[in-house]
Amino acid sequence: MMNMPSKPPIVFPQEQRMLAQLGERIRLARLRRQLSSVAVAGRAGISRTTLYKVEVGDAGVTMGTYLRVLAALGLSGDLDAVAADDRVGRRLQDLALESPSGTPRKRAAANSAPRSGSSGKEE
Repeated sequence: MMNMPSKPPIVFPQEQRMLAQLGERIRLARLRRQLSSVAVAGRAGISRTTLYKVEVGDAGVTMGTYLRVLAALGLSGDLDAVAADDRVGRRLQDLALESPSGTPRKRAAANSAPRSGSSGKEE
């Protein structure tokens, strides 16, 4: 069995701000739908205390819990957009496909022409 860390990982200030903003958006989505915290917590299968932690952006709440709350609000499809457009990753992949000289590698064709100096016939 894997040991769980005794303390949650360090969350940097910018990340904490992002979590707090996400929590606020989730809270506003609940309020716009005129749903109580009891109703959303019940639909998500979590306690009201955990829902409160989600709505304030607590970094100790699991990603699965955030997903359950989003699903309870009908917003789980929003997660499909997370990391969907990985521009940096695609660029790194493209760079890895280039040869060291900077020109793209060419694939050898299955029906390549005979090499120079060879007629392709046996003598």
